[in-house]
Amino acid sequence: MTGLLTLSNGTAFKGHWYGKASAIQGEIVFFTGMTGYEEVLTDPSYKDQIIVFSFPLIGQYGIQSLYAQSDVIQVAGIIVSGLYEGPLPDGAISLAEFASSHEVPIFSDVDTRTLIQHVRDSGTMQSQLIHDSSSELEWQAMKTHFFSPIEETEEIQTIGCGSIHIGLIDFHYKSSILKELLKLDCKVTIVPYATPTEKLDSLELDGLLFSNGPGDPAALQQLLPIYRDWAERYPSLGICLGHQVLASAFGAKTTKLVYGHRGANHPVMNMQTKRVSMSSQNHSYVVENDSLTTIPFSVLYKNVNDDSIEGLIHDTLPITTVQFHPEAAPGPTDHLELFQQFLAVIHQQEGAKLYA
Repeated sequence: MTGLLTLSNGTAFKGHWYGKASAIQGEIVFFTGMTGYEEVLTDPSYKDQIIVFSFPLIGQYGIQSLYAQSDVIQVAGIIVSGLYEGPLPDGAISLAEFASSHEVPIFSDVDTRTLIQHVRDSGTMQSQLIHDSSSELEWQAMKTHFFSPIEETEEIQTIGCGSIHIGLIDFHYKSSILKELLKLDCKVTIVPYATPTEKLDSLELDGLLFSNGPGDPAALQQLLPIYRDWAERYPSLGICLGHQVLASAFGAKTTKLVYGHRGANHPVMNMQTKRVSMSSQNHSYVVENDSLTTIPFSVLYKNVNDDSIEGLIHDTLPITTVQFHPEAAPGPTDHLELFQQFLAVIHQQEGAKLYA
């Protein structure tokens, strides 16, 4: 079966269609990692996007649920240069079978080098992926807002029984973040993002981790004063969208990158130690450097490639944020220490309370 990918700038690509005939629309983005396609496809930060993999062969080690970041495929469509269809390790299913079970199409035999160059030149844009038997869609604006401040709160769930109790503020978190906290013997309560403050305080938490999530942090604008109140009273760590949300809550501004950072090989520099390390990233928006002049945050990390902000630290409060993913999945584990540092800060705060 064949299909057609059309970009909003008018460029079109033909390819081979795997899966149920359909027509979908979504923001087209690309991922530069050589491995990690299972983590990418199930990462909630990619919700409703059409993902292009730059590595020329995808699917060669199949799908194993151990690495899934959520229960479902989050992307709307998958584009690859070559789809592997050979033998797989025991216990793995093929990428084509996995995508089909979630009714997500795979579009293969595409010149992904040229396609990615179009995205780099024109920026991320709306795109349509249409099976040759399906009708064209009416062009819609890109979806960038995925949250409602008045959404009904979901049931609060607690996992683990460690001595430190962390509230994981859920903007659609990656499971690898939860796994890292549990590895460090934490008790973790998953807190829906619109949870009332009274309910949050009743949980007797020791610290808050503001999670990753999809889209524009401006979608949470009405909740920012609440998040600032929480962060001023609890030691806090923000990851990806959580970084943007915390910065915005204290008055910083965010802007959208031309084509975003998505890959497992992005170098960042710690501005305190001048150490350069590799990071896993997936984001479209960044905190504007000029907006930090009037808020009590200092830059902790910068991107070596484009000098964009990759992390912040509050001048007086125990608040740290990172734009990249310290839990990796996929990617390097250079920054796993950030979880331990976060827990060390919580221990210090608890100790200070005892001797106050």
